[in-house]
Amino acid sequence: MNFDRKEYTDQELKALYEGLLRPRMIEEKMLILLRQGKVSKWFSGIGQEAISVGATSALRSDEYILPMHRNLGVFTSRNIPYNKLFAQFQGKLSGFTKGRDRSFHFGTNEHHIIGMISHLGPQLSVADGIALANKLKGERKATVVFTGDGGASQGEFHEALNVAAVWDLPVIFVIENNGYGLSTPVSEQYRCSSFVDKGIGYGVDAIKIDGNNVLEVYNTISQLTDNMRANHKPVIVEAITFRMRGHEEASGTKYVPKELLDKWSLKDPVENYEAFLLKENIITRAYIDKLRKVIQKEIDEGLKHAYAEAIPEASAEKELNDVYAPHDYREIKPASDKTSEKRLVDAISDALKQSLERNSELVVMGQDIAEYGGVFKVTEGFVELFGKERIRNTPLCESAIIGIGLGMSIKKQKSVIEMQFADFVTCGFNQIVNNLAKSYYRWQQNADVVIRMPAGAGVGAGPFHSQSNEAWFFHTPGLKVVYPSSPTEAKGLLASAIEDPNPVIYFEHKYLYRSLSESVPDDYYTIEIGKARLVEEGGQLSIITYGMGVHWAKDAVKELGISADILDLRTLLPWDKEAVKTTVMKTNRVLILHEDCLTGGIAGELSAWIGEHYFKYLDAPVFRVASLDSAVPFASSLEENFLPKGRLKQKIEELLEF
Repeated sequence: MNFDRKEYTDQELKALYEGLLRPRMIEEKMLILLRQGKVSKWFSGIGQEAISVGATSALRSDEYILPMHRNLGVFTSRNIPYNKLFAQFQGKLSGFTKGRDRSFHFGTNEHHIIGMISHLGPQLSVADGIALANKLKGERKATVVFTGDGGASQGEFHEALNVAAVWDLPVIFVIENNGYGLSTPVSEQYRCSSFVDKGIGYGVDAIKIDGNNVLEVYNTISQLTDNMRANHKPVIVEAITFRMRGHEEASGTKYVPKELLDKWSLKDPVENYEAFLLKENIITRAYIDKLRKVIQKEIDEGLKHAYAEAIPEASAEKELNDVYAPHDYREIKPASDKTSEKRLVDAISDALKQSLERNSELVVMGQDIAEYGGVFKVTEGFVELFGKERIRNTPLCESAIIGIGLGMSIKKQKSVIEMQFADFVTCGFNQIVNNLAKSYYRWQQNADVVIRMPAGAGVGAGPFHSQSNEAWFFHTPGLKVVYPSSPTEAKGLLASAIEDPNPVIYFEHKYLYRSLSESVPDDYYTIEIGKARLVEEGGQLSIITYGMGVHWAKDAVKELGISADILDLRTLLPWDKEAVKTTVMKTNRVLILHEDCLTGGIAGELSAWIGEHYFKYLDAPVFRVASLDSAVPFASSLEENFLPKGRLKQKIEELLEF
């Protein structure tokens, strides 16, 4: 291994050696603790330390780095206190996730590190978001994100690289090519000879380096970041290395040929660099012994503090309080009485426009939303008002764009992301339910992202443009789900969703966009998320619904000539239990209506809750009316049969006669 010291001082070279030694010694201790049952799991980075240490040392302390589970050197190089790091490994309260997650699945803005989630790829797009925020703020900063040869097979890798290239984002994508994805060798992961080849396809520079040579890593990343701060361009760095232990310790290395392990053991990054420094008389054996004693003492003291801490005391109240980031809602009323006739689409556009005017940090992203104005023209004319930096056309990369929204939140910027159709959100599902939704609960990082979802049937758009998929997200703690039924509600709730620091899935019924209009305040105002609205009052039964269901309910009640409470939930998560309780106790007969399919729909949860808590007030079973348990058909006759509207009046009559 050839070490080129260039113009680095002895002190700089020693600092890199200490940087390598710290994660190695911690790992050696952790492997002992693992065998003793004092650590539950461990992903070893032995043999790969030079990449973490070299890259982190090349960055400024206020530049973000996004590591994976074999990058202990990132955390030690950022001087994270050992007691806090070890408490994290042991699931203690003083750890970064309060015992809610393990290993390196956490972030710390104090140290500018954003850890991974188990799905490997999502942090690549989060890095894009951090870099985009830096670029928009005019901050000349680089961002480094890690992935492995296995993780590079995921779609998120392509999406993140593609967006970074198209938007000229200052991100260094470090691919740690260590030969195996768990037990699968690289020959079964990809067909190109090197990841450097991928740079051509994305139109970005790509460099291959010896990942076991800390000086080569440090020098390469230093040069790239210096250039990147002045010229915003992404780059791929393929760091060739080898994993000397199992994917995690339980996996072992039996699947690795012995001769391969023997070969790479000769390229140990710590031993080779140490030998180089000794040969150059930069350090001595006495220096090494002294440094090891200092580090060992710090490790022992950190472990002592972590051991002394009790395991977290479970409290349902505390756990539930950390599902959402705190938000002190304050109602904003219109500044004047001025109103105008607005369709649903106009009200949504108005709320978005006024939010952009009020908050210079807000960015809107989506496919075709700039000059074209979006497929439903919600953002028509916005580019002329706010510019293309804030009204951003995106590639067809739903997952990456949602991850970018989280990255921007880390830099305290807000984003609104338009799904062209709610159906397409499946392409970004992982980012929503595993990253956005769990971020605050895991490490107190809010996800200030609103995802607009044009949804619903009745427009003859078939199975892939007509779904009502709110139940997918209703089941996910950490998300807020909003579904307005009128222009007035739509404007106020969207404004509130944008002000809320939590991730909000905001549904907009396509059929109502231009078929419904009413007098709506012209000024900016908000409506509280989590509060239902009693649309009509009556005594014979309660119809609990939302979205298009509100209008079906109003029509049915009018046609039947009955008296009913029609409760518009407006927010599905968290839903207004007090309002539901009040109407149940008032009428004693309940019908829950929604456009989504019956099985697994929101009506099932509400029915169960009502039966469990207010059964004694019911004069009949809770009835549900919903769409058929099929995909949404295209032909108008089939679509009408699919939707619950045609079955609603009969079910109301059955309920009243029960």
